[in-house]
Amino acid sequence: MKKSNILYIAVALLVLIIALYFVFRDKSEVNHEGHDHTEKEVVEKEKVATIKEVELNEAQFKAANIQLGTFSKKNLSEVIEANGYTKLPPQNQADVSVQTTGIIKSILFKEGQYVNKGQTLATIESPEFARLQEAYLTSKSNLNYLKLEFERQKTLNEEEVNSKKTFQKTKSDYEIEKARYNSLQMQLNVFNINANGEATATVGVKAPISGYVTTINIKIGSNVEIGKPLLSIVDNSKLHVDLLVYEKDLYKIEVGQTVRFIFTNQNEVEITGKVFSIGKAFENDTKAVAVHVEIANNNQKLISGMYVNALINLGTKEVFALPEDAIVKADGRAYIFVLEEGHEEKNETEKMNHFQRIEVKTGTTQLGYTQVTLLQKIEPNAKIVLKGAYYVQSHLLKSEGGGGHAH
Repeated sequence: MKKSNILYIAVALLVLIIALYFVFRDKSEVNHEGHDHTEKEVVEKEKVATIKEVELNEAQFKAANIQLGTFSKKNLSEVIEANGYTKLPPQNQADVSVQTTGIIKSILFKEGQYVNKGQTLATIESPEFARLQEAYLTSKSNLNYLKLEFERQKTLNEEEVNSKKTFQKTKSDYEIEKARYNSLQMQLNVFNINANGEATATVGVKAPISGYVTTINIKIGSNVEIGKPLLSIVDNSKLHVDLLVYEKDLYKIEVGQTVRFIFTNQNEVEITGKVFSIGKAFENDTKAVAVHVEIANNNQKLISGMYVNALINLGTKEVFALPEDAIVKADGRAYIFVLEEGHEEKNETEKMNHFQRIEVKTGTTQLGYTQVTLLQKIEPNAKIVLKGAYYVQSHLLKSEGGGGHAH
């Protein structure tokens, strides 16, 4: 082959190699630019997903019953969870009964009414009362006679005028009658009968304690049985809570620890208390001990036997918390809504309320409150949606589907 042909072939190969180099370099640059663009889009989408705005008009705001507020400081750590119930000491309960037979003549109170100690609750008619008074007055008269006779025989005995036997007999009769007289007097006091008043067959049944009438077991004309309760009274002012604490946590409990609890059927009412006593034996067949808690703010309408869920505070650490209703979950994340007070607008007819969705980190949830840590700074006095957050979230989803705005 000639030298000139070899030279032409070499030049052609060099041109081909250079052309291929530029073609592949352009493709690589195009792919790299496309990849960078996709990454930027993902970042922007993540920003949009975490920071969004919802707009509600005044009618929607009111219809949703949205409640605004701010963080609460709650002791949500170092606690023992326990369940229990309200309990009334036996000293604050009374069954009213009488130790005689008779017939109910009147009932002066209804169930649920408050009575003071010593008030007449009902009246009973019985011939036993008249006989008791008669016996008392007879004994009183005999006692006066025997007292005089005893003093006379005592003087004669000292002067050795009468026999010792006569004096001892008089003394014995006097002491027997005196004992009988005292016994009859105490029986009259039990029945609230005036010992020196006029004879009567009707007496009143008095309230032994102050409190509310809970049960009435009688009616007009009912026969009264000895020892059978006529009605019951409770004094709820001394109501306390018994919490069942299991063996593994018992060593952590001490007298004086504060307790917070809510009632099973009244979740929005939180009540505080303090441990005043710890049981010394297991309750029934359980491995739990009753921890007695005094109620501090007992201004609620509480009755014995109400079930409670409680937290016994072991520490004093407080955290910022929000009601559970203030937190919404979406795409595995937690959010709250904050009112943007500087963005209220008025269209032609009504005011518009703007809410910004803020991502948060949640912690312990207890008694309806959840520990919250902000992942984005907000104003110290910012108004947070405490109730109605899921309603605001639903409007956010609607606006997303319908081309809603975000920033």
